[in-house]
Amino acid sequence: MLGNEKAEGKPLRSLWEQHGGLLIAGICLLCIGIAWYMGRSGQTGGELVFFILAYAIGGYRKAWEGLETLVKEKDLDVDLLMVVAALGAAGIGYWLDGAILIFIFCLSGALEDYTMEKTNQDIASILKYRPDEAVLLKDGGEQRVKASALQKGDIVLVRPGERIPCDGHILEGHSAVDQSSITGESIPADLGAGDPVYAGTINGQGALRIETDRGAEDTLLARIIHLVQEAKNEMPPSQLFVERFEGIYAKIVVAVALLLMVLPPLLLGWSWETTVYRAMIFLVVASPCALVSSIMPAILSGISNAARKGVLFKGGVHLEQMAEVDVVAFDKTGTLTEGKPRVTDVVPAEGMSKEELLVLAASLEHLSEHPIARSIVKYAQDSGLSLVPAEDMQAILGLGISGRVGGRSCRIGRMELLESAGERFSPDIVNMAGRLEAEGKTVIFVEADQAPAGLLAVQDVLRPGVRAAVKKLKDMNKHVVMLTGDAQATAEAIGREAGVDEVHAGLMPDGKLVLIRELTKRHGKVAMVGDGVNDAPAMAASAVGIAMGAAGTDVALETANVVLMTDDISKIPYALSLGKRARRVIRQNITFALAVIAILVISNFGGGINLPYGVVGHEGSTLAVILSGLRLLR
Repeated sequence: MLGNEKAEGKPLRSLWEQHGGLLIAGICLLCIGIAWYMGRSGQTGGELVFFILAYAIGGYRKAWEGLETLVKEKDLDVDLLMVVAALGAAGIGYWLDGAILIFIFCLSGALEDYTMEKTNQDIASILKYRPDEAVLLKDGGEQRVKASALQKGDIVLVRPGERIPCDGHILEGHSAVDQSSITGESIPADLGAGDPVYAGTINGQGALRIETDRGAEDTLLARIIHLVQEAKNEMPPSQLFVERFEGIYAKIVVAVALLLMVLPPLLLGWSWETTVYRAMIFLVVASPCALVSSIMPAILSGISNAARKGVLFKGGVHLEQMAEVDVVAFDKTGTLTEGKPRVTDVVPAEGMSKEELLVLAASLEHLSEHPIARSIVKYAQDSGLSLVPAEDMQAILGLGISGRVGGRSCRIGRMELLESAGERFSPDIVNMAGRLEAEGKTVIFVEADQAPAGLLAVQDVLRPGVRAAVKKLKDMNKHVVMLTGDAQATAEAIGREAGVDEVHAGLMPDGKLVLIRELTKRHGKVAMVGDGVNDAPAMAASAVGIAMGAAGTDVALETANVVLMTDDISKIPYALSLGKRARRVIRQNITFALAVIAILVISNFGGGINLPYGVVGHEGSTLAVILSGLRLLR
């Protein structure tokens, strides 16, 4: 039972953290409603009790935060000002007006907390890519040790299917290593003795002996964790501006209110009763409800609109930031492309048909788990071809596979495999292979009965709609860039097909981060679109990080500010447009709110309004900007 209580406690705490503010606002509104009803029924004692409850429940948190700021930071903020304004209204008998002020500010804060709720588990998500343990080879035996204890020079054994626990180089063995979590390359790299490997990558079919090149705290994965922490802790300038503005605004209002309580009786001959009355009106009409409501309803409406279209904004600030984006940077693998290799070309040699070539290749690759092999088998099966059971299968390390298919001795793999046996392809086939490789495709050669049978080309292909989305972005005067860890030829081929403005290849995660900062200096704010762990530092450092929701890794989803739930690249131009609309509405609302505050304050100084009219004007402007913000729901 105790275990169940612990298991249930965490979700309950999480629910309270997400919805507690809205619950408090609801209770505050209920108390106001009961107090109003009791007042209409003549139950003045009960009315006062429920008004006090509404003030205490709705205003406690803001009053406490405001007092903390006052005591610890020796500064005033809007939270404390709002509570003082409400108490001032109650002090001269306008309990309902003050309670409504408390409720509106309480509700606004609750909605902001709910919308801005962001998870901080991105670091934990990255950590899962690092194995907890490693097999250390020492004194002629194997020792299982903590991966975090590995030091430079240690020799470790990594069996097939295990994650590599260190940054190092291969001493013995050969395998296809899935490095997509670090480099972003969709096709596993065929690595052998002397080749570098990285912590967190996945070993394929061969056992590897690896010498550690650096300690666990200095691995590339550890650096990614540090970069994400560093970038995520940077406070945006807009947030600093808002905090400074709130402090200045609160100080001005409090100073003016104090002056109104002291100077008019001395300079203008006002009575103390009139002076206090005017000061309380000033506190009410100058309170920033309309100003605060200028932003959040618009932001929430925009977020709701986007969610209906499969675009999840993790916070309102990111919707605003979208309006200022000048550059859209895309990762290649899994973002612009599908992240899965496909057969794009089948070129048979003279005397061989496409169908025969495909049957030979797919039959040889049928039992292989390599992504290229799976793509060849799938292509043959989708073409309606029946595969032939292969015999005498033998892997040729780093080159390919040999075997017998239908009684014919066959080989499939790199050109070096066939050339080592003395076979020569025709000049036409060789030239075709060169053109395909120039297009960024991986070329696989096939031999049958010691004679060339032809070649197949495999490539990661663009997602549907990418070209149209890139064109829309360019029509919106956005600079479009592609970043990838892939080879230059492959990257340029995909870049040309997508229509991007710039292509940067061969980038490690820290290289992508440096490039994001360079693009920011050259062009302005950058939106980084990615799906892998290797994209996390760049996404965290960009103005807006956008993750692919379906294909993205956990860390990319946690680090991102915006998530495309259906991996639809065409939603990015829409999100940018929505950000501009939101900024326009917010600016209109702020201008209107400040204008109304100015008119009410001036009218109060001129003695033209009383407290009820001040409250009506104040609440009316608040309602107007809220309704204006709801336009973004359309």
